[in-house]
Amino acid sequence: MSLRSPLGRVLGLGSAKDGTDHFISQRISAIALVLLGLWFLYSMLTVESLDYLGVLRFLASPINAVLLALLSVTVSYHSWLGIQVVIEDYVHAPGLKLVSLIASRFAHAFIAIVCVYSILVLGLGA
Repeated sequence: MSLRSPLGRVLGLGSAKDGTDHFISQRISAIALVLLGLWFLYSMLTVESLDYLGVLRFLASPINAVLLALLSVTVSYHSWLGIQVVIEDYVHAPGLKLVSLIASRFAHAFIAIVCVYSILVLGLGA
């Protein structure tokens, strides 16, 4: 039994403000993924052919290229948020946790940049 008050027991244990922003960001990105995913599914079902030239024709439309780039960035961002929570919850060594969080951020940014670059190259026909 402790003589400390409930407030005294929780002081110094960290901020309780960061989780809400993370939660809201993950939910907003999930809603965006549902909408973009439905668009992508509809587009893939209605595209003439899925060969190289068919995909080039699909990406030649600016709206398709922009929406596909948004889908790629949103998937990467949502994945990063989820992996961040897993690392924070299950990696207990402070050094390994920091390295894992940094590596995850760089990996997700790299994947998003490569996806957008590929879409631009194919869409512009360079």
